[in-house]
Amino acid sequence: KAFAMALNTIGPDCSQLTRRQLEHAIARLLLPTTFLVAALSLAAPSTIVAQDKTAATDAADWISLFDGKTFAGWEGNLDVFRIENGAIVGGSLDKAVARNEFLCTEKQFQNFELQLKCKLVGAGANAGIQFRTKRIPNHHEVSGYQADMGEGWWGKLYDESRRNKVLAQQSAGQTSPPVHADQWNDYRIRCEGDHIQLWLNGVLTVDYREQDADIERDGVIAVQIHGGPPSEAWYTDIKIRELQ
Repeated sequence: KAFAMALNTIGPDCSQLTRRQLEHAIARLLLPTTFLVAALSLAAPSTIVAQDKTAATDAADWISLFDGKTFAGWEGNLDVFRIENGAIVGGSLDKAVARNEFLCTEKQFQNFELQLKCKLVGAGANAGIQFRTKRIPNHHEVSGYQADMGEGWWGKLYDESRRNKVLAQQSAGQTSPPVHADQWNDYRIRCEGDHIQLWLNGVLTVDYREQDADIERDGVIAVQIHGGPPSEAWYTDIKIRELQ
């Protein structure tokens, strides 16, 4: 094809051209293509490196809150909470859960994205993930937002021991997220200023704006087992990324 283009460029009267002249004409036509290929070859590795650096930076932003072996960084009633198979387990299948219990982080967080895996075991089990939460002095309860867990409660935003009501949930007609009974479910919580969002198994269930300026914007993260029949709440792969 390049040879034909060269002939068209030179013109029909090319019988007297030497082989060297023809090669020179073809080379002139191919030169821009050569430069383009070289430029793309140089740019492609740079783009890949930039993407790799961005991915590495994003991964570095995430901090694990649970090492899978100890309660380092956490505080709560260890008669109720234990570690089993690399997970935090609240409650028991052998006896009723006497009251609500919470295992809390020692550190407080304000704007963040939190991800974890959780599951409930046992009939009537209920639990939740607390955030922007405070311990109530001289009491087993806490006060703050909760990403709820339990039949009829999954994916809802509840206000524990404060307004004591569901603040937000999926609108009627929205596709409900799949809930895996007795199996791991993925919860994602994002808080930025007055904006709170919840995802359950990849489905956005809550997109909420806090209207009350007096509600605190920081607090601990906590995992709950709700008082009730013999049941267990399991939590693992708990990680957080603080937002600027």
